[in-house]
Amino acid sequence: MWQGESSTARPFIGPRRPSDLPQAFESLPPEQTIAMPEQNFREAPDMTVPPRPVRGGDVDAAAKRVLVMALALLPALLAAHEMKRTIGLDGFSVLEIVYLALFVPLFAWIAFGCATSVIGFFLMAFDGGKRVQPYRPARPRTLEGRTAVLLPVCNEDFLAVLGRLSIMERSLGKVMGGDRFDFFVLSDSNAENGLIEEQAYRQMQPSFARNVYYRRRAVNTGRKPGNIAEWVQRFGGGYDYMLVLDADSVMGGQTMVRLAVDMECHPRLGLIQTVPSVVGASTLFSRWQQFANRLYGPMGAAGMIWWARSEGTFWGHNAIIRVKAFADSCGLPTLRGPAPFGGHIMSHDMVEAALLRRRGWAVHMVMADDSFEEFPPSLPDLATRDRRWCQGNIQHVPLLMRVAGLHPVNRFQLLVGASAYLTSPMWLALILVVLVGEWQGTWQAGTVLPSGALLGLTAALLFGPKFLALGWALANRTRRASFGGAGALIKGVLVESILSIMMAPVAMLTQTINLISIMFGQKAAWNGQTRDRDGMSMIQALWVFKYHIALGVGLTVLALQGGVSMFWLMPVIAGLLFAPAFAAITARKDLGRYAASRGLFIVPEPWWKTAKPKLQEKYGPAGKSVQPEPKIALAANDC
Repeated sequence: MWQGESSTARPFIGPRRPSDLPQAFESLPPEQTIAMPEQNFREAPDMTVPPRPVRGGDVDAAAKRVLVMALALLPALLAAHEMKRTIGLDGFSVLEIVYLALFVPLFAWIAFGCATSVIGFFLMAFDGGKRVQPYRPARPRTLEGRTAVLLPVCNEDFLAVLGRLSIMERSLGKVMGGDRFDFFVLSDSNAENGLIEEQAYRQMQPSFARNVYYRRRAVNTGRKPGNIAEWVQRFGGGYDYMLVLDADSVMGGQTMVRLAVDMECHPRLGLIQTVPSVVGASTLFSRWQQFANRLYGPMGAAGMIWWARSEGTFWGHNAIIRVKAFADSCGLPTLRGPAPFGGHIMSHDMVEAALLRRRGWAVHMVMADDSFEEFPPSLPDLATRDRRWCQGNIQHVPLLMRVAGLHPVNRFQLLVGASAYLTSPMWLALILVVLVGEWQGTWQAGTVLPSGALLGLTAALLFGPKFLALGWALANRTRRASFGGAGALIKGVLVESILSIMMAPVAMLTQTINLISIMFGQKAAWNGQTRDRDGMSMIQALWVFKYHIALGVGLTVLALQGGVSMFWLMPVIAGLLFAPAFAAITARKDLGRYAASRGLFIVPEPWWKTAKPKLQEKYGPAGKSVQPEPKIALAANDC
């Protein structure tokens, strides 16, 4: 059914109603509206969950969380005790108090990540992963409810989007119950890209075997959450569930149907978040990150699922949501005040998960073999995305105390998300405190440096999960072969560890600069993402990382004047000084191909790699179009 501009009044959250907003090109079914009231953050709402409980594990949730926290705090306390033996013997100076105030939380942060991964390792290695499933999986049954698959896009390579959509649409055709799914492409692109999208959609629409609808908003109020909210209010009444994807997402039809059946069989489930794997990497940088995600990611995810239980989180994509629960629980208000704390809620996903749980709905995370997303192709592209996440996560800080009725675990998750961007300036401050203290003579050279035992504990916390994941992969013949064999696995972990050491100080300063600029009101742009790149010039890289070079030089001068051993500071200085070359080299596709030819960063093939030859010929191995593509105009409008 083809529709032009619509003048029908529709309820909407925000300063203007959809009846006041012009609609661009639409190809949509008849509207089936549903109310989505704006939530009151000051008062806790009534619980609205069905009475039937969801079965969990055999260990109480509180005991699991106490265990994780104990495993995180114990090493931090041991580290603090070890440091107290070398400083503060004659009382603590202000600088020594600042040093310990930075050192202990940072150590606990590292230990928390390690503890989660170690728990995940034991679950996957010795229990066969049975306890990773947070609820009892539903038995195969006829699917009764209807599911809408939502693909929000904003100035994307639309042919690639349609290619991935086509793979998923055909995959659903092979699964019983796939006819209960419709696709909606929800565009927030500008007018120029909108014309390209309309032409591509008109050409592709007749080839789809099921309903694939398209709508572009002329005014993208509320960015992505506003995009989803408008669909919920206009069409949510016609669907039981919505499976929210990103423009770079791919999910197998079998998993889509299984998620819908689970929602149908467990009436208390409000949201199921799959743990997506990275796919489609081509540059050296993205191939390295893809390898790390596929090897280390499952272990950390299993540990998180184990302690989170029904207070899981939401990452905004590759998740299925009960539409009525979402509409009743997740109408987001506009926050008062200027950025970064005011305006539309940017990192909406974690807040929406907390709001669902606030009304009693269970939010679970699950492992899935065929849920995928892509990764930024270069370090600067990752930093651009990370800046948006930084502003969104920092916005959660006032919400921790402002929103009434949140579950304590959801508050903890919001705090962890925000603190992830506070650790970088804390690491930088810790380094500067050490250098300034030695320069002023507050402590003798090397006094505050970790002892041998503490250095070994730190290395175990940082690299232990990596080598546990390596052992997990090596222990199984099929898994070992999927990563290219034992030699490729060992080589990949070693090279990945070296690259991660080089990247750590670069990310530290980048996140610190982002946080400071955002706190001073420099709003992060929310534009279309760069998903494809092949290299960058050294001149561009030098300009992007000019502050990193300056800090590297400054740290070197301070270290030499203060008499600090350059051995422990050398990885930080080297990472900062060589940041431009590091970014330019790892952004190249030819080096990505060279690494693959040498058996470096090999990962298991995705399920559509063995698809029909015609499908691969048309859309490529990762759902990317290999047809001649029109030039995509990336605009600066917020998405």
